[in-house]
Amino acid sequence: MAEENQENQTNEEPEEKDQEEVITEVLDADDKHSSEQQDSNEAESNPHEAEIEKLKAERDDMQQRLLRVQAEFDNFKKRSQKEKESERKYKSEDVVKELLPALDNFERALQVEVTDETKSFMDGVSMVYSQIKEALKTQGVEEIESVGQPFDPNIHHAVMQVEDENAESETVTEELQKGYYLKDRVIRPAMVKVNK
Repeated sequence: MAEENQENQTNEEPEEKDQEEVITEVLDADDKHSSEQQDSNEAESNPHEAEIEKLKAERDDMQQRLLRVQAEFDNFKKRSQKEKESERKYKSEDVVKELLPALDNFERALQVEVTDETKSFMDGVSMVYSQIKEALKTQGVEEIESVGQPFDPNIHHAVMQVEDENAESETVTEELQKGYYLKDRVIRPAMVKVNK
């Protein structure tokens, strides 16, 4: 009996070893299968990840383009608004420039010596001249003050230089033709004589 028990034990031991080997092989096979599956998942996800990265880059590029286009459009709107405002502000500039020579002629006419015979005529000319000046003033036209002012090449056009001891150097001594502003823009500089 003792022999039989020993035989049974020896028979059971290889069986247990076989079972352990089978379990190990099964576990190894499972590990292999899971690592193969993981490798195949990684292989599948890598193309997806690359595609995702590509799409993200395209999205970022499109966002940058959109921001640039939006900024350009905003700049265009601002520029258009400024141009409209400038156009409205200086809309009468062409008409004013056309009227200035007529205004100069009125001033020359008013410098003629008045006699009893021409008094009523000169009063009429003076009245028309005043109306034209008032109409121009409502449009924002103002005369440039020159005589006694320091010479400024932005608003004065020097046609002569004189030597006058009573006047300061580089000042306007005489105005030969009036200059005018339209709002804040010089539409005609004043023609002047300047002291050396």
